Formats: sequence, C-alpha cells, structure tokens
Amino acid sequence: MSYLLGLDVGTSGAKAVLVAADGQVSTTATEEYGLSNPRPLWSEQDPADWWRGSRAAIQRVVSSAGIPADAIAGIGLTGQMHGAVFLDERDAVIRPAMLWNDGRTGPQCVEITQRVGAERLISIAGNPALAGFQAPKVLWLREHEPHHYARVRRVLLPKDFIRLQLTGEYASDASDAAGTLLLDLTRRDWSDEIVQALEIPREWLPRVYEGPEVTGRLTRAAAEELGLPTGLPVIAGGGDNAAAAIGTGIIRDGVISSSLGTSGVLFAHSDAIRLDPEGRLHTFCHTVPDAYHLMAVTLSAGGAFQWLRNTLRGLLPDLSYDQLVGLAEQTPPGAEGLIFLPYLSGERTPHRDPLASGAFVGLTLRHGLGHMVRAVLEGVVFSLRDGLAIMRELGLNLDEVRAIGGGARSKLWRQLQADILGSPITTMAVEEGPAFGAALLAGVGAGVYPDVRAAVAAGVATRDTVEPNAQRLRHYDELHGVYRELYPALKPTFGALAAAAEE
Repeated sequence: MSYLLGLDVGTSGAKAVLVAADGQVSTTATEEYGLSNPRPLWSEQDPADWWRGSRAAIQRVVSSAGIPADAIAGIGLTGQMHGAVFLDERDAVIRPAMLWNDGRTGPQCVEITQRVGAERLISIAGNPALAGFQAPKVLWLREHEPHHYARVRRVLLPKDFIRLQLTGEYASDASDAAGTLLLDLTRRDWSDEIVQALEIPREWLPRVYEGPEVTGRLTRAAAEELGLPTGLPVIAGGGDNAAAAIGTGIIRDGVISSSLGTSGVLFAHSDAIRLDPEGRLHTFCHTVPDAYHLMAVTLSAGGAFQWLRNTLRGLLPDLSYDQLVGLAEQTPPGAEGLIFLPYLSGERTPHRDPLASGAFVGLTLRHGLGHMVRAVLEGVVFSLRDGLAIMRELGLNLDEVRAIGGGARSKLWRQLQADILGSPITTMAVEEGPAFGAALLAGVGAGVYPDVRAAVAAGVATRDTVEPNAQRLRHYDELHGVYRELYPALKPTFGALAAAAEE
C-alpha cells in the first residue's frame, strides 16, 4: 500500500502526518519551536527553526511507521499563511521572518491602498490591505531596513521556504499566494498591476502552482537527511486553512467548516470568485484547482474562553475548562440578558477594527459566573454568525457546517453553533488538521488518487450531527439582533479607551 506524507509548518511547531492510501492515519509527530516578539506589534520566527522542526517531525514519522521508505509516494506541504521570508542571492535568510500576526505594517497598508486604490485592490486580490499580509511587509523592509532590502533576491512564504530546502525549487500554490495581496485571483498568478504599483521586482516571487501539482522532487541531500527516497515528488499543497478544508471535505458549495481554536474561522468553498466590496470577508483561491474560498475570521474565539479561564485562575488555581462549561450548561440560553462582545484582540470579520475591544453588556446583580461563561461562548458564535450572514449576502447557500478545532470537542459549543447558526453541525471521524489535507493533496499529485474529489472520498468521513433546536433558534435570532446593535453603539468609545490605555 502507498503512503502519503503531509507536513504543516505551523506557528507553534511543525507537524508531520503519514496517511495510508485508504485514508487511515498511520503516524504523526510534532516538533515545537518558539516565537519572538522583540518589539510591540512585532511577531517573528527564525526560518532555520522551521527547517529543524520539519526535519525532526519527518524523521520521527518515518522511523516509527514501520514501513519501507519507498512506500511513501509523495509529500504535501501546508503552513501558516502571510509570512515573509527574505532571501539573498545565495538563498541565505536575511532577517527573521515576519509572521501573519505581525502588526507593525499599518502605515504600509495605507500606502498600498493609496497606490493601487481600495476598490481596485479588492477587485484584483480579493482583499483589502491588512497588516498581516506579505505585501506590506516588503514595503516595511524597504522603508525601515534598507540595508536588508538591498540584499533581497527572493521572497517566500513559510511553507515554501521548506519546499526550497526539500527540492531546491522556488514555488508556491495559489491558495497561499492569494494571502500575499500580490496575486490576481482571476488569473491565479501574480498581478503585474499590483507588483508594478508597489515597485516589487516580479523575479523575487516564486512560480505559482495549483494545490495538487508537483512542484519539484526531493534532492539527494534532503533525502539522505530525512531517510526518504531521492526524487520523491513534493506537491504544492496550500495555506493552512485551505489544506485543512481538503481534510474536512469542504470542496463543494453548501458545505462550510467552523473552526474554533484560538481564533474562529468560517471557511466556505465557492466555484466562482465572490468578492465582498467592503472587504469584511477574505476571498482566496482554494487548493481545489480553479476553485475559491471565502473565510470569515473572529480573532478571539477559543482565545476569549481561555482569557476568562486564565483570569479566574488567579483566584481559583485548579479551575478547569470542563468546570466552566458545566456552569454554562446550568445557565439558561441567552444568559438571562447578558451579552459578550469577543473583541479582545480587535476584530477582523465583520468590522475590520483593530481598536475594537471586548465587553459584557447587560450585567445585573442576578448574574453570576455561569452567566458570564455562557455569554462568552454565545458571543463567540454570534460573531461567527456575522460572518455567515455576509457569506449568504454574497449568494452562498448553506447545507451543513462541519465543526473542527477545540470547539468541536465540546458538546455545548457544538449545540450552541447549531442553535445560533441555524444549521446542523457535523463532526469529523478523523481530524488531523492541515497536515492531513496536505497528505491527501500529495496523493493526487503522486497519482494515488485521480483528483481531489477522489482523495476526499478516500480519506474524509463524518462522525455525528447535532441538529438545531427550533425554540432556542428563535430566541437566539432575537438576541443576535441586539448583539449587532452593540458594536456601532460602542465604537466611538474604542479609540478613546485605546488612547487612555497608552497614557
């Protein structure tokens, strides 16, 4: 039997997954590495740590699998999006990579919008200029570190730096490249108009492939180091969310995924480009050839729940998530009039407001800890519903939501999603995240499966489904109307409070 190797170059570590051709996960391994925040708003990593972590994870998977190395048919890559790796003429890393959650490039986003035009930028790249994207990082380097900028000959995304180590090739895929703000979504290649407007040399950018395509083959040096056959095909893969969507079967209109980790993400497949003129949703290329996806992002989802738990642990050191969920389960739906705005890190969808802040609204003497916990959980799902409403505005139909991430493991949070989103919530039989999807894409590129649909059919299965409760759905419809009124009412205070916090 053939096996497929998926590698996820994540923010906290590299994860390797070995998957049999029948879709069964054989072995997994994760190697962690650190993150640096040398200044306020800065978030950086050393690409050498990604390579060290990737080597270790792959070596552990291969050595523990108990199969001949030549049984592995291909490698698929995925990883954190938007980062910028700057290389010189000898492919040496010039400075630490700037990551997706690096917020230093606000002024450069304004400059990009002025150079290209706000409407034109969305019409080409599908998104407004946001600080996390790669393009503003290039402009920041030019302005603030001209001595480094003068040495640049290549700019790569994180997973594509690992591809270079594996194959010696400069390559990316359409889904990840779409997160640079430099890709023309219609052509699925670099936009000459944007690149020229920003004065970024086109030759710095790698060749763009579709997700299942072969981008190169394992070099002899890399093969010897990893214990794999020389010449093993390395497949394009995709950005982390687009690769994870393959592993959850989000490859047709009507099926979306809901991921509740630190952030919350609604991911929807689309056969055609659907652009939100206001830029409230991300529109990117999918890892499915010639397809696209829409993505709504809540910055503090599980992160809001973690914040509440960590805050309370100062008084109750042994307090667990299960205990908090138990309190929420004993509290009536709607938390007896208490609403939580989950904007603890600003917000992406639908408000695009970095100064937005969290709030409990409606507190009275009758409210206790259980009410606060339930309000936090409900507030996060209300935020997801905001994103879902925009998707529907753009003509997407909804048949089913597939829950993944930490929130999928909570029965209460699954039921809240069903009742607030008004949709059945399905869980997955196997959830190994982006690396699993990357492995399935590798199977297409290596010829194990004829196409992406066949790969999904072989490897993806659902487990169980939670149905919405009609009475609670009506109650949450009313509460969501109140929730939506709170952001515009409080928005004038956010800037003043942010300024006061800096004094």
